[in-house]
Amino acid sequence: MTGALRVLEHHLLVYRRTWKGSLFTSFVSPVLFLTAMGLGLGSLISRGPVRTVDGVSYVAFLAPGLLAATAMQSAFVETTYPIMARMQWLRTYDGMLATPIRVLEVLAGEFGWLAVRLALGSSAFFLVMLLFGTVQSGLGLLAIVVAVLTGLAFGAPIFAFTATQRTDNSFALIGRLFITPLFLLGGVFFPIHQLPQFVQGIAWLTPLAHGVALARGLSVGVLAPAAGIHLLVLLVYAAAGVVAARITFRRRLAP
Repeated sequence: MTGALRVLEHHLLVYRRTWKGSLFTSFVSPVLFLTAMGLGLGSLISRGPVRTVDGVSYVAFLAPGLLAATAMQSAFVETTYPIMARMQWLRTYDGMLATPIRVLEVLAGEFGWLAVRLALGSSAFFLVMLLFGTVQSGLGLLAIVVAVLTGLAFGAPIFAFTATQRTDNSFALIGRLFITPLFLLGGVFFPIHQLPQFVQGIAWLTPLAHGVALARGLSVGVLAPAAGIHLLVLLVYAAAGVVAARITFRRRLAP
């Protein structure tokens, strides 16, 4: 455990010098999205025959979905190129393992850092949601936890995959074929029940749809009966990813 804390300390020290670079994705990007899509498109929807989406304004519908989707995208970025760099290009892990730190402690430190990064980004996004007045319940604060879980549900399996790679060729394919379609069809911008049945089935097989549904329910203060299932799906994906990463990461770095 001490080794994991040293790895986490390393990331915090590095981030102390690089945090300004994350300001755009943490604050500016959510403001632009909620202004353009939430207020802009939302104003058109509010003048239509239905006026709301699933009983709430469009910006209130959109914001928690974007919170979960942003966590997914952040987890994808954090567990691909940076991990490959430390493992293959910069040999950072070799330096860590030349000390008394063990492989599994490095892994625990990496997941600890991933959780911290997701919590920081989700908290910043939540502050923007408060500024836009899209949080309608005190339960909405728990949407930050759901966003972190959503990120881990994606990040842990992707981390396990990254540990098996020697080049970064496959990362762009994951982004194009998996992350981007989910961003568009995972219930962020419109209700999943409006999609064709086949696409609905695919969407519900992934963690994003469950993270969006749970975060949205907490934000508007109306939890669906399936909230427990949504939470369980996120936990199962994250746990399975951690177990897989434990195998692939140790196989890659253990002498």
